Amino acid sequence: MKKSRYSDSQILNILKQAENGVPVAQLCREHGMSNATFYKWRSKYGGMDASLMARMKELEKENQMLKRMYADEKIKAEIVAEALGKKLVRPSRRREMAKRAVKGKRLNIRQSCEAFDISQTCYRYEPKLSAENERVADWLIRLTTNQRNWGFGLCFLYLRNVKKFGWNHKRVYRIYCELELNMRIKPKKRLVREKPQPLVQPKAINQAWSMDFMHDQLRDGRSYRLFNVIDDFNREGLGIEVDFSLPAGRVIRSLEQIIEWRGMPQAIRCDNGPEYISHRLQARAKKKGIRLDYIQPGKPQQNAYVERFNRTVRYDWLNQYLFESIQEVQNHATKWLWTYNNERPHFALGGIPPRARLAEVA
Repeated sequence: MKKSRYSDSQILNILKQAENGVPVAQLCREHGMSNATFYKWRSKYGGMDASLMARMKELEKENQMLKRMYADEKIKAEIVAEALGKKLVRPSRRREMAKRAVKGKRLNIRQSCEAFDISQTCYRYEPKLSAENERVADWLIRLTTNQRNWGFGLCFLYLRNVKKFGWNHKRVYRIYCELELNMRIKPKKRLVREKPQPLVQPKAINQAWSMDFMHDQLRDGRSYRLFNVIDDFNREGLGIEVDFSLPAGRVIRSLEQIIEWRGMPQAIRCDNGPEYISHRLQARAKKKGIRLDYIQPGKPQQNAYVERFNRTVRYDWLNQYLFESIQEVQNHATKWLWTYNNERPHFALGGIPPRARLAEVA
């Protein structure tokens, strides 16, 4: 508002002179003002004293300020209402909307930041592209290409615990999502069953092993079997034997080969298959002082450690390839077993491979 060159006391003095009979034309000439100005003063300030006049001016200023504030808040509310259809959770999204409001000349920077609840530092922030992001993306693409069934958890644990990269999990997950590597997991409808007895966690190596069979087919349709043995303590795969037939004699021979370099187990957990309940295996185990712990028929959850290992074997490589021969399957199983023990993170071990867990307690 334009400031008047007449003070409050001067205006009141001119109005009093007019009330005392001084002609208006004479007052206008003496004080250098127009007739319109005089009559405006008289309609506005007539009959007031200096204190009332000052108070009225204060109220006018407050009224103008309130009007300006109301107009600003109304514009803010309209802009925010336009953005309600969009998700404004992330600061980057709110910053984008704030810049759009300023660019459209509807708000200044301060008002726009207040409307979208961000600081001016956030408004002026310019993200810096890091060469490290390209390296993270390259590793993620490489991992998900080689290990098609690995989700974000395994990829991150591999980069952090095996490759020893110090990347934050939020940064890796952001790049993982930007690359659209997310794997949708279809929820399974679980049946209500009795809660099984909890498995006893061994406290040291060779306290308890688990063994089990798997089945698959070659490209020509011939069926073959896999004999898997693991140490329950650190979930380490001790051996995978592959052949068309694996009778009790082959089971005994495979176990003795593992015992030569691993040591003698105190107990071996297994199901009630014909190879495991054979007199040859029982006699051999009794001779070496090994206890055979048989699970209840129809209760595979009692042998959960090796069943979980079987699932990993199935989804990591067995279901992904068609093999031509038993030798090809055995070679692939041997290579994968080394990767599983030395590089593949294991959730039950705190995100480290089985051999790393073994090194911790050694």
